Amino acid sequence: MSDRIGLYQRPPTPAITRRAFDHSRLALVLVSLAGMIACAGPRTTAGEIAITIEVDGRRQSFSVPSGSTVQQALQHAGVELGELDRVTPPGYTVLTAGSSVSIIRASERFEVETVVLPFERQTIRNEALPEGETRLLQPGENGEQEITYRIVEEAGQEISRTRVKEVVTKEAVPEIVMVGAQAAYTPLPIEGTLAYLSGGNAWVVQRGTANRQPLVVTGDLDGRVLKLSPDGRWLLFTRHTEEDEGDINSLWVISTTQRDPSPIALRVSNIVHFADWSPVASGSTLYTIAFSTVEPRSAAPGWQANNDLQLITFASSGRVIDRETLIPENAGGQYGWWGTGFSWSPSGTALAYARADSVGLIDLADPAFEPLTAFAPLQTLGDWAWVPGVAWGAKGDVLYLVAHGSPLGIETASASPVFNLATLSTDGRLDLTLVERTGMFANPSVSPAIETEAGEDAYRVSFLQASTPLDSESSFYRISIIDRDGSNRITFFPAEGEPGLAPKDLGTIAWSPNADRLATVYRGDLWLIDVATGIGQRITGDGQTTAYDWKE
Repeated sequence: MSDRIGLYQRPPTPAITRRAFDHSRLALVLVSLAGMIACAGPRTTAGEIAITIEVDGRRQSFSVPSGSTVQQALQHAGVELGELDRVTPPGYTVLTAGSSVSIIRASERFEVETVVLPFERQTIRNEALPEGETRLLQPGENGEQEITYRIVEEAGQEISRTRVKEVVTKEAVPEIVMVGAQAAYTPLPIEGTLAYLSGGNAWVVQRGTANRQPLVVTGDLDGRVLKLSPDGRWLLFTRHTEEDEGDINSLWVISTTQRDPSPIALRVSNIVHFADWSPVASGSTLYTIAFSTVEPRSAAPGWQANNDLQLITFASSGRVIDRETLIPENAGGQYGWWGTGFSWSPSGTALAYARADSVGLIDLADPAFEPLTAFAPLQTLGDWAWVPGVAWGAKGDVLYLVAHGSPLGIETASASPVFNLATLSTDGRLDLTLVERTGMFANPSVSPAIETEAGEDAYRVSFLQASTPLDSESSFYRISIIDRDGSNRITFFPAEGEPGLAPKDLGTIAWSPNADRLATVYRGDLWLIDVATGIGQRITGDGQTTAYDWKE
């Protein structure tokens, strides 16, 4: 019995205890693995994916919900984007496990650069100087311009430079050089004063073609108006200056007799169709000027006509005495947007008006449009309207005009290609066709009245005859003359076989004060034509003449 007691035997370990020990060791291993995974990267769970985001020079790993777009992933990671930052791939891209997102930071700045605006050189041809001789009228001066650039940089490197603003801080002053262009033409004596516009500058010729002087040499006269006063002492003209800004032009006068005269602004703007002196002076020192205005428009033709009629009383001292509106703004009949033409009567008591659909009179004592004749307006199919040329007979009892004739076939009256030279008595009782098919730009002009041997005041009428009268819009023209009743027609300039007057040169023929010569523009130059022989002589040679007038 004692032997049993002294011998100790360890009882067997129960099976359940051994299993518990094994599970504890497994749990310890799993915890260790989890710690290792946590150190290696973000912990992912079911429904999440691991991605990498590279931004601001650092690369980081994140877990985001599966199916996230780049934009959603950036929001989840708390990454803020600047307005110009660039993200690759694009924000709408759906990410997959292992995707990489790259963000390139961008910034913008503005830079102002000052550059020099070189002055231009303007050349004025002066036929009063020998050919080849030059004179500096105005020294040139450079201007300055500030240019603002928008510069975009990525990662400190410039990737784009865009010009966003330009401001001229100093206007350049052009250099104006007068170049001699004295032509070897035989000098011609002339009566009265002959004015012409060449290269945007006004010139005046007195006593002879060798005696010509520049009146305005700014190069900004537009040629819409160039009219001498009845005594030839003043020139009325339109120009576009810097002060006109959004206006089409402005109205000015300048003396033709003063030494070194300065132009005088009449404070009138936007003259397109009409401005002219009354043929009768209001006393020894007062002149009357009538004009009509338009409103500038961005759409063709560039204006909307007011069809008004206004008067200015101008003193020889250079001051505007009075301004009066005879006829206010009005619709102006069919195609009134184009405008109305006007012409002073010899007595200065009335004006004739011409519209696209009618011709009539305006009595200054009771101003109103009084139609004498109406016709179908020409359908031009363009952004212009045809208005007939009108001229008064020397005695003021008849008008000479271009009449829109009847159709030749089945075309409408508005599409008729026929235009005739007609006469119309101012009482409306006489309406005769003097010359058929002259063309739409016949532009009649009446000579001064010349006393005949029988003691009667007689005059003649010049007009332009189209070479292709049924296509007269683009036709060349030749000068014709008739007696006041339409008889004794002569067509003499240019001579047969020579090119006719081009459409761009067409204007109203100017008669000399004693009615023995005509002035016209031919091939860009001013020509004088002897009425008796039809022989013409060029008196300018720069090819830039666009307007002219001739008075006593």
